[in-house]
Amino acid sequence: MSVVPGGSEGHDRAPDEGDRLTGASLPSAFEAALLRLRLEGAIFLRAEYRAPWSYVSLTGAQTAALLRPGTDRVVLFHVVAGGTCWVEGPDGVRHWASAGDVIVLPYGDQHRMGGVADARSVPLASIMAPPPWEQLPVIRHGEDGDRTDVVCGFLHSDDPLFEPALGVFPQVFVVRPEDATTAQWVRANVEYALTQADASPLGPDAVPTRLPELLLVEVLRHHLATAPALDHGWLAALRDPVLRPALSALHAEPHVKWTVADLARLSAMSRSAFDERFRHELGRSPIRYLTEWRMHLARDLLTSTDLSVSAVARRVGYDAEEAFSRAFKRQAGAPPAAWRARHHLRVGGSTGMVDPAPDVAPT
Repeated sequence: MSVVPGGSEGHDRAPDEGDRLTGASLPSAFEAALLRLRLEGAIFLRAEYRAPWSYVSLTGAQTAALLRPGTDRVVLFHVVAGGTCWVEGPDGVRHWASAGDVIVLPYGDQHRMGGVADARSVPLASIMAPPPWEQLPVIRHGEDGDRTDVVCGFLHSDDPLFEPALGVFPQVFVVRPEDATTAQWVRANVEYALTQADASPLGPDAVPTRLPELLLVEVLRHHLATAPALDHGWLAALRDPVLRPALSALHAEPHVKWTVADLARLSAMSRSAFDERFRHELGRSPIRYLTEWRMHLARDLLTSTDLSVSAVARRVGYDAEEAFSRAFKRQAGAPPAAWRARHHLRVGGSTGMVDPAPDVAPT
């Protein structure tokens, strides 16, 4: 399908608009909540990088001030139109993406991006024309190696889903279309948006397309499809003033050996009252929810990063790789290594682990 041109102001998305990025099936209440998300955004940049290349972005506050004055953060996304690249958020974990993938920085954090070949990171401001822009800026950076094309956009939303303290999303994640048809949908609509942008002045309605909104909704649908408790009152629980502190803690520090008593203290409740309320709202015990959340995070790390299985295990709270593997297999139906072999990014024609590039500090 083609994206229907329209303004960029906040709106509700009609139920029949847009094809899904994946075949993930979500509960109707969550689908309805996604459709009601109020989003405002635009495509604001395209880039042609040639290896070797790397840059470090502006800070989150600087990016927000540039793209959406008066706000303190925006959601950033990068659609990889061709080639292969990596992105690294504040935690230093490198996520890989290739043509058709969508990179999301839900809190607009400062980040680094680069290609397969090693390169020293340069400040984004040094390779990007300063605003105001009369037309969509095009960055051309790097040397004479393989080319990577990226289309960048931003969105703004006041929805609690995007509050950093709640930790619903990782700092960086990569969403990959599951089949050729959906990958073609992404490509066709990016091309359409760029065609419109080439003839459009920059401003609040920079690109007259709803692609940023449509794309983000589909990305969220895909990313959250494996989140625990979507079939119960997950969204309501995120907004529950009693459960919210405990959920924030679980999401922010999944590696901590939380007990129900610990979580109850955060919510200023007795252990029994907290446990009862949690089970009523989310349909599972707090510890089961923690386990399922850890597996949800592990899938992302196994899919797009270079971290070993043991490193992933430690990041999500398991001291022993064997215990993590057993828990992951119960949730995903296969051990982590076997699951990763089927889902990990292909680079250079091979599957499996991507050789990590040397760590080069930003300048």
